Amino acid sequence: SKSNETIIKYARSDIKFLKEFDLKMIVVACGTASAIALPVIKNEVEVPIIGVVSSAAKAAVNTTKNKKIGIIGTQGSIRSGAYEKEIAKLDENIKTYATACPMFVPIVENGYAQSEVARIIAKEYLEDIKTAGVDTLILGCTHYPLLKDVIAEVMGDSVNLIDPGKISAGYVKDSLSEQNLLSVDTPEHKFYVSDSPEGFRELASEFLNREISEKIEKINIEKYM
Repeated sequence: SKSNETIIKYARSDIKFLKEFDLKMIVVACGTASAIALPVIKNEVEVPIIGVVSSAAKAAVNTTKNKKIGIIGTQGSIRSGAYEKEIAKLDENIKTYATACPMFVPIVENGYAQSEVARIIAKEYLEDIKTAGVDTLILGCTHYPLLKDVIAEVMGDSVNLIDPGKISAGYVKDSLSEQNLLSVDTPEHKFYVSDSPEGFRELASEFLNREISEKIEKINIEKYM
């Protein structure tokens, strides 16, 4: 729901912080930031930088059989039209149907992803897209895969759900592998947040499907503005 200017400002700050490390690649893992900030800042970064929009669009185009693709995302992502533009580049004959689902994020963050509340709201949000007869649906926000069961229940078994995060992770692995840059060491995970570490620990455990035991460090993001 934030303005484009604010999203771009925070993306630049995040990258300025990350550049303190020896990086192989930066992944803009947020659908909204990928749609709005990445086109603006991609030439400002020396290391390879990718977002989740292009890889998800490609996966959706390769998946659809009836050339009807649905897109759900935050208000910012849908307002940008980024997914539609990427899909049109790949196949101009595909019809797209997009809708913003602003309530999905607070539903997930407050622990109601599998609740009846989630089902009721999902039915309302997805009604037009389902009626359009799409056979592929892009879950265009990092939070939405946690609602995958509810969304699949509403859309039906015939609709394929595209998880941009999963698709992008595969792309990163393939890209680093092709450049012989994959690490062979035991991975070490470091987490940095600009707000509550405990709030992140709880939510990230849901996203990653494992307990976050590593240290989580809070940084002053204002320092990088």
